Amino acid sequence: MRQADDIIIDLVNPNARVLDLGCGDGDLLCRLRQTKSVTGYGVELAHDRIEACLARGVNVIEHDIDAGLERFPTNSFDIVIMNETLQAISEPRTLVREMLRIGEECIVTFPNFAYWQCRKQLFFGGRMPVAEHLPNEWYDTPNIHLCTIHDFDGMCASENVRVISRFVFNQSGRQTMATKMFRNVLGVTAFYRLGGS
Repeated sequence: MRQADDIIIDLVNPNARVLDLGCGDGDLLCRLRQTKSVTGYGVELAHDRIEACLARGVNVIEHDIDAGLERFPTNSFDIVIMNETLQAISEPRTLVREMLRIGEECIVTFPNFAYWQCRKQLFFGGRMPVAEHLPNEWYDTPNIHLCTIHDFDGMCASENVRVISRFVFNQSGRQTMATKMFRNVLGVTAFYRLGGS
């Protein structure tokens, strides 16, 4: 989501050391390098996306983040980003802890499974939701840990993870008064900036 990318760019300090987990084609890192002169790496597993990163001149490491982040030293980055990847991770709680070990802060975005259209499809249709922010059928999805905004808040509280800021976007990619008040129902995508306890 471009809106989340713009917020990430605004939050990253110039010349920061950045790690982008599940970096895709490297667009975010490329934009950060151009606008903020960051140094950093993307981590990606898909070969076509790795090739796209390399074509953009983005430093990319081929690595399965489900295998852990032990290869990265403690405090080796200023900020670690996981943009729309949390739901595809086998151990999200462990990964968030590892992100905060290797970076001073982390940014996590994910689709909100409690969005009202998802609820409607479950309640009235009795089927797993398929929506713009969750476009795959249940049998053909990379998403293995769908969560809600309340679920993520609960995990942060139980793990003593400090929520520095939170933004919730509606289907138009905007944060409105309604999404602030009823974030777990009206929010399509959640955006968190996290720090250690």
